[in-house]
Amino acid sequence: MTVATAVTTHGPRRAERTPARRGSGAIVKLAPLLPACALMLVFLAGPIAYALYGSLTNTALSGYRAAQPEFVGLDNYAQLLSSGEFWRSAWLTLFFVLASAVVGQNVLGMAVALLLRAALGPLRSFVSALVVTAWVLPEIVAAFALYAFFSTDGTLNAVLGAVGAGDTAWLVTFPMMAVVLANVWRGTAFSMMVYGAALSEVPPDVTEAASLDGASGAQRFFRITLPMIRRSISTNLMLTTLQTLGVFTLIWVMTGGGPGTRSSTLPVLAFQEAFKFAQVGYGTAIAVVTLVIGAVFAAVYVRVLKPEVD
Repeated sequence: MTVATAVTTHGPRRAERTPARRGSGAIVKLAPLLPACALMLVFLAGPIAYALYGSLTNTALSGYRAAQPEFVGLDNYAQLLSSGEFWRSAWLTLFFVLASAVVGQNVLGMAVALLLRAALGPLRSFVSALVVTAWVLPEIVAAFALYAFFSTDGTLNAVLGAVGAGDTAWLVTFPMMAVVLANVWRGTAFSMMVYGAALSEVPPDVTEAASLDGASGAQRFFRITLPMIRRSISTNLMLTTLQTLGVFTLIWVMTGGGPGTRSSTLPVLAFQEAFKFAQVGYGTAIAVVTLVIGAVFAAVYVRVLKPEVD
């Protein structure tokens, strides 16, 4: 009787206090995130909102429209969607991202990470340092180094000249191939480090058990290792894609978007429209479209490579 009375007495009181406790607990847990959220609002959401507004105006780099821009609504977007130059740059951007980030950096980064796991200590350190050097270089320094490598009288033609094939103007004849290879060379180190850390977390006993069951190396990799590092793959794909989508300095130094517009990706086109032709509002609209494309890529990665609930 006493126990029943106690349960009856204290039960409702606990139920009444539970929502308040949960609310205060949630506030305590979210409190450390408030400074980060404030910084994101100031340095991320703020510039995005300002860029979106700027894309709806006819702001110019100089002259009357620089001081007194007018709101033109969606005119800039209608103009760029009807521009063949924009669609050409959009396709070049898609090719650049798929070839150099989705395929190049991720596949090569995974391959290097796997090879380093099997390499000896001194060789592993040497190769890691060699690959990471390309990544830690400032982008402008890496861009000039790659320009010197691919130029007509550069290192590549000097090496090929030994076999009588060193007279190709790579930056003129194959501009997109040159910038794709340059971006792969520079960005592979990041994927290598991400996948190296992910592979080190795979339990050895799982792969050993599969090996004892007769699974080949390829079967262990595709059926066991890859599913276990799915989260790392999703994260790395998203980061390398977004980073590559915004590459500007590398392309601008190596080719300037040329010859003509053969290597003019969306960031390069936005820069040219805003600062070469002084159409800041139109260039900002191209930048906003680039931002939307990045958001679409991120949404696809999150959905397609969504990890299973543990």
